[in-house]
Amino acid sequence: MDFKDHWDIETALKIVQNKTVDSHLWAEAVEWLLLYGPPEIVSVLLQASGQATEQCFPDLQAAQFTNDGIPCYDISQLARSLGLSEEEVRKILSRKEHAGNRFHFYADGGSGTVH
Repeated sequence: MDFKDHWDIETALKIVQNKTVDSHLWAEAVEWLLLYGPPEIVSVLLQASGQATEQCFPDLQAAQFTNDGIPCYDISQLARSLGLSEEEVRKILSRKEHAGNRFHFYADGGSGTVH
């Protein structure tokens, strides 16, 4: 069963709006909405994510942007900002790619970027 088959919009939105839900479950619901939710919800979540990233990681700058304006980050800079090794970041992204059937790495001739 695919990651997208574990959720539906109604369930994901109820979880996101619940003030007492476990943070891991909340993050899974947000991730599902980002991947499979309607465009208007995706837009709101990406805007909020961008603001949170700016506040929590002010030194992390997008290396480039996708055609639809989604920021892409250099993996080495992302690893430094998170206090992880590049290998740890790559493993996390690989797990997420597998679970969501989405490709996040972009070859840039260097360490790669991710969105």
